[in-house]
Amino acid sequence: MKSSTIIAASLMWRRNSGNMLVENPRIDLLPDGAPGPRRFKIKVADQKGRRGLVESLLKHRYAWRGYQQVSLPTDQSVHKFTLAAMENDQSIGTITVSFDGPNRLSADDAFPEEVQALRAQGRRLCEFTKLAVDPTTATKRVLAALFHVAYIVAHRIRGHDMLLIEVNPRHVRYYERMLGLKVIGSERLNRTVRAPAVLLAVDFAYILQQIGEFGGQPDRAANERSLFPFAFSLTEEASIMGRMQAVQALREQQLAKPESEREDEHLPSDLMPG
Repeated sequence: MKSSTIIAASLMWRRNSGNMLVENPRIDLLPDGAPGPRRFKIKVADQKGRRGLVESLLKHRYAWRGYQQVSLPTDQSVHKFTLAAMENDQSIGTITVSFDGPNRLSADDAFPEEVQALRAQGRRLCEFTKLAVDPTTATKRVLAALFHVAYIVAHRIRGHDMLLIEVNPRHVRYYERMLGLKVIGSERLNRTVRAPAVLLAVDFAYILQQIGEFGGQPDRAANERSLFPFAFSLTEEASIMGRMQAVQALREQQLAKPESEREDEHLPSDLMPG
């Protein structure tokens, strides 16, 4: 449990085991790209080398889209964190999660009235930003895994109930179909990337319902055109949460020791509520 890996998963659905999450053997303790079927890992981008790989992916994908270059947030903390999908020591996908609080959300810049109206309703908001995947190596499974782990932290662990995402207007249909997001803010200028953006939102309760119905069943993707068949099953989700809680317990044990007695092992950034 000393690995910084949150999850390890197969890029191919293993029909014999009926799941995507890899728990036996413990490949989370093996080097990225170990021999065998293609698999990837989801890690927190909280180390310099890993952050560099993620920023390189973001730079490449945003430049390809004609967007202004963006950087990862410098305040990686319990209020904001970045996940990286890793294969063969390379970042093949990334997503950043931010929680509403004193520093507000990125969406407040272009959509202040819409976001404030949700706060007035008592909604606990979070947003997913800086989403990018390498189209040459990543798959819907990688995108679904990134989204699912982000959702687990945001909703299942932290208790936030609504997700916000800003997307380019030409991508709205994709997010509506793949994740059930709905437009709540018309086209504005996103000053961070200097490009038009539309504000989308979805209740996490809907995400939970869809994961419960379709998660872990990629064979249903032919008829269900969303991303949810490529997500983890609820059983796998429970296993992921159990690992996070175990890592949290280990972190707390280490912090309780005198500094001279702590083991020199990296643990992922604290994703649990403070």
